[in-house]
Amino acid sequence: MTRSVFEYAVIRVIPRPERGETMNVGVVVYCRAKDFLGCRTHVDEERLRALDRRLDLAGVRSALHAVECVCRGGDAAGQAAAESPGSRFRWLTAPRSTVVQPGPVHAGLTDDPAAELDRLLHLLVR
Repeated sequence: MTRSVFEYAVIRVIPRPERGETMNVGVVVYCRAKDFLGCRTHVDEERLRALDRRLDLAGVRSALHAVECVCRGGDAAGQAAAESPGSRFRWLTAPRSTVVQPGPVHAGLTDDPAAELDRLLHLLVR
């Protein structure tokens, strides 16, 4: 198999930015060569509540659902639906000043971007 370059970013929650504490809750993977854009999330509510017991978990889940919709494309992606997977990845990984934020973009090589997504979720989030 031919290995392809892929890019990824961790999606993290920063409940109280003034404290600087973050928790990884997802990963977005983009591989241009395989025309792949995917996202997987996992929210450990107990750990998030330890960072901020007043955190709006429904709001966090809603923001993560929006990330997943943009990754999938289609009608659920709203205006982003017409964009290429690469453009949607760049939009998702642009810096934000919100509770749910992307981390820095990293790159690697993979034979299977979907398997890489699962591996990174296990390694960096779970």
